[in-house]
Amino acid sequence: MHVWRSLDEIPESLGPTVVTLGNFDGVHRGHRAVLGVLTELAAETGRPSVAVTFEPHPLAVLRPESAPAALTSLDQRLRLLEGTGLDGVLVLEFTRDFAAQTPEEFVDRVFVDALHAAAVVVGADTRFGVRNVGTVQTLVDLGASRGFHVVGVEDVGEGGRWSSTRVREALAAGDLDTATDILGRPPRVDGTVVHGDHRGRLLGFPTANLGGAIEGMIPADGVYAGWLTRLDLPEGAADRSLPTAISVGTNPTFDGTQRRVEGYVLDRADLDLYGERIAYEFVRRLRPTLRFDGVEPLVAQMHEDVAQCRAVLGSIVAE
Repeated sequence: MHVWRSLDEIPESLGPTVVTLGNFDGVHRGHRAVLGVLTELAAETGRPSVAVTFEPHPLAVLRPESAPAALTSLDQRLRLLEGTGLDGVLVLEFTRDFAAQTPEEFVDRVFVDALHAAAVVVGADTRFGVRNVGTVQTLVDLGASRGFHVVGVEDVGEGGRWSSTRVREALAAGDLDTATDILGRPPRVDGTVVHGDHRGRLLGFPTANLGGAIEGMIPADGVYAGWLTRLDLPEGAADRSLPTAISVGTNPTFDGTQRRVEGYVLDRADLDLYGERIAYEFVRRLRPTLRFDGVEPLVAQMHEDVAQCRAVLGSIVAE
């Protein structure tokens, strides 16, 4: 999949194309419904499929106080988009000047002049241009005079429209089942392993702490069954994906104040992961974060958490 980060990078020989646009935060099942129509139409017509997306999120520029938590970083988003079968992604920097374009200016610069669009596939809620005045009908009208046709894809979902907002709400509430259902995969965060307090090793449960910039939305505080993936190891390598009990919270038993994401790889005390890039995938929430009256009840609960984690992940592997 080609990735272009400006209009100037798009080769003249690319077009005509089949195009869509959106933030695609999370690349959830609703997004993939649109992308599926896009790639099918592109295959039928023998044209490249291209998604246009933005970085940063428009609200982070226009109303930063209201900007939503990002479900995925740009790198995560691009990796997920590649998995949909797209031929290319155009990443446009979202600025106030960019936001001031009229729908006509945006369509002419991006769809017509740069991508030579023959068809545009969009979801029913698509908005674009200054103050989001552009709609699907705007695209239809512009396409009639500029030589492309428009395919609208109706909203999809069970129990409501699948959306990034619903995923954020579910993760913030610790509702991992709903978040996983809408995403079509376990929620995930990526980061680098750093030194923590080394308290887990003293308790018999050494953990890998994420530090620095963590990519992806962290779910509600609690203990989760999940997987640690060592991103620097190749697919299929031994010890690349490991069953893990993941903790999110402030360690209230020890009066902690810093929210952390850390995981204990089941039955492994031999791993040295410091400095490695890893991912945590959250499979099931086992319990909320609790404050214990001392170390002994905490350790007893940790043994119970590990037993539950082993049962949950073992049943998944056996399916």
